[in-house]
Amino acid sequence: MVEIATLGTFAVAALASLFMAWAIGAGSSGSTPFAPAVGANAISVMRAGFLVGLLGFSGAVLQGANVSEAVGTELIAGDVTLSSLAATMALLIAAALVAIGIFTGYPIATAFTVTGAVIGVGLAMGGAPAWPKYTEIATLWVLTPFVGGGIAYAVARALRADALSEEYLVIVLAALVGAIVANIEFAILGSGSGGASIAQASSGWIPGPAIAGTAVATLAIAVVWAGVIAFDLQSGTEQGERHFLLVLGGLVAFSAGGSQVGLAIGPLIPLSGELDLPLLAMLVGGGFGLLLGSWTGAPRMIKAISQDYSSLGPRRSIAALIPSFIIAQAAVFYGIPVSFNEIIVSAIIGSGYAAAGAGGGVSPRKMGITVLAWIGSLAGAIIVSYAGYTAVGAVLL
Repeated sequence: MVEIATLGTFAVAALASLFMAWAIGAGSSGSTPFAPAVGANAISVMRAGFLVGLLGFSGAVLQGANVSEAVGTELIAGDVTLSSLAATMALLIAAALVAIGIFTGYPIATAFTVTGAVIGVGLAMGGAPAWPKYTEIATLWVLTPFVGGGIAYAVARALRADALSEEYLVIVLAALVGAIVANIEFAILGSGSGGASIAQASSGWIPGPAIAGTAVATLAIAVVWAGVIAFDLQSGTEQGERHFLLVLGGLVAFSAGGSQVGLAIGPLIPLSGELDLPLLAMLVGGGFGLLLGSWTGAPRMIKAISQDYSSLGPRRSIAALIPSFIIAQAAVFYGIPVSFNEIIVSAIIGSGYAAAGAGGGVSPRKMGITVLAWIGSLAGAIIVSYAGYTAVGAVLL
C-alpha cells in the first residue's frame, strides 16, 4: 500500500510538473512552430494555436519516452536514484525559476533549468556526475547553433540563388523531409519496448533483406512527398511554399512535444515506480499540460512572434524550420533534453545571414545577453537546487 506521504509528495511534484508543461506549451514549443506560417499569412493565429496544441500532445505521447527517461534516470551516476523529496524539489525549483523568467521578462531556458535542477539535487544526494551523458548533452547544445544556423544559411542561400530553380529546390527539400519522416521512430509501431519507423514497419511488405526494404520504403515515401509538393506548386510558387511551410510547422510542433514533454515529467519518473504509474499515463498528463498551455497562452505569443517572422517571408521561414525539425528529432532519438529556443533562434539567425549579409540584422548585444541567460539558467539551477536540497534535507532527513 502506498504511503500517504508518498501520495502527497507526488501530488505536489505533479502540480509543479503540470505548471512546467503549461509554461512550455505556452512558450517556445507552442508559439514558435507556426509563427512563420502566421507571419506569411498561411494560417490564422487561433487555428495555429489549436493545431500546435494537438500536434504537441501527439508528439509527447508518441515520442516523449526517450527524453523523459533520460531526464529522470540518466543525469546522475552511481547508485543514487532521485527520491520523492529530490524529484519534488527539482521540479519546484525549476518551475519557480521559469516563473521568475516569465514574469520578469528574462529569457530563462526551460531545458537548461530543468537539467540543472535535476543535476543539483542528484549531486546533493551524493550521486556522481554522469559525464558520458553530460558530454552528449553538451555536444548537442554546442553544435546546435552551428549546425542549425549552417543548414538554415545554406538552404536560404540556395532558395535565393539563380542557378537553381526555386520550385525544383522546394521539391527536393520536400523529398528530404519525407525521407526523415519515414525514419522517425514511433512507440506504437514497434514491438515490445522498442519503437519502429514507418519505413521499418513497411519493409515487411517488401521482398528481400529488411534493410533493403527500409531503403525502398524510404525512397517511396520521399517520392510521394515530392510529388505532392510538385503538384501543389503548379498552382503558384508562393502558395505552394506557404503550404509546405504549414507542413513544416506541424512537424516542428510534433517534434517539440516529443522533445519538451520530458522536461516536465522526467523528474517524476523515479516517483512513478513507487506508485506503479505507467510511463504512458505520465506522457498523456504531460502532453495535456502542453496542450493546455498551447491553447491558453500560445495564441498571444504566436501573434507577437509572427510580427517578427513576417519580415522573413516563406523562403527564409522554410530555411529556419527544416534544421529545427532535424535537430529536434535528433534530440528525441538520443534522449537529450534540448532548448527549443536555442534551436529556433539559431536557425533564424542562419537564414537571416543569408538574406542580410554579415550580421543578418541580429543584434550581437541581444544575442550575447541571451547566451549568458542560457548559461546562467543552467548554473543557477544547479547551485540553487544543490543548496536547497542540502538545506531541506538537513531539516527533514
